[in-house]
Amino acid sequence: MTHGVVRRVLLGAGWCALLAGTFGLALHLGGWQRRELILLAAGATYLMLGAVAALLLFLAARGWRSAAAAVIVLAGVLWTQLPLFVPDSRAATGAELTVLQSNLLFGEADTAALVTAVRERGVDVLTVDELTPEAVDALTADGLGALLPYNYLDPGPGGGGTGIYSRFPLSDPMRHQEFVLGNLSATLTHPALGPVAIHAFHPLPPTVDAAVWAKEMSAVDTILRASPGPAVVGADFNATSDHAAFRRLVSGDFAAAAEQAGAGRLLTYPADRTWGPLIGIDHVLVAGGTTEHISTFTLAGTDHRAVVARLRLTP
Repeated sequence: MTHGVVRRVLLGAGWCALLAGTFGLALHLGGWQRRELILLAAGATYLMLGAVAALLLFLAARGWRSAAAAVIVLAGVLWTQLPLFVPDSRAATGAELTVLQSNLLFGEADTAALVTAVRERGVDVLTVDELTPEAVDALTADGLGALLPYNYLDPGPGGGGTGIYSRFPLSDPMRHQEFVLGNLSATLTHPALGPVAIHAFHPLPPTVDAAVWAKEMSAVDTILRASPGPAVVGADFNATSDHAAFRRLVSGDFAAAAEQAGAGRLLTYPADRTWGPLIGIDHVLVAGGTTEHISTFTLAGTDHRAVVARLRLTP
């Protein structure tokens, strides 16, 4: 194969990769309503890697103008992704609150392991999605009440149930009626902080109905903008940081704990596959505080990794 043919092959492959990277960037930036585009946006970051591949291919082919185009797209990619890996420079101060979020997959998760995690990690607030009556009974039998004696629960069959468990007293329970699945809020009374708003959200997946998912994400945004700080959210949003609907949630007083900690793309789903998880749809958000540490761990029986965040809140 002649040098000219090799160069043309490299340039052609580079432009294909650059188109993929540009498409990924467009998916990230757009507030898409079509189901197919919403689902593709969940993996937009993987498409954006095409900009890196394109630059390398163009440089190998000595296609300087093409390389310049790749640099422009890559700059856009870095602008969207680098903030996820840069921790908040503010010193963590205030009272500590450890929050654990877990989707129980129709109540089939290993409840004994979840209770053990609550105990060993010193969890103060546990938010759970897909909470069934049977899972409530199992968590009680496994001793969760001794660790987190206060709760506000809305269990249900299938994936509709949601719950909040707390080390500290809960008041003002509310089930938000504008959602298909259970979405809850309550006020925690902390001895050092006073009232702290706790929210547990689970919008309907866009795989079921994209229009409902978009409507419910907008409803979450409305609730959070009216929520006084300090406040904490544990949620399976069925959304990643590449979804504009999720980024709206953290454009005001609330911040994503993973982004505050510079934890990058905290992948949580699907956790029950040898090739997963690939995307991060389980989140902890915080208003009026900072994140000291955040991590995920595998919980048997569910297709989501659990997220645990150690926060510092100020009254």
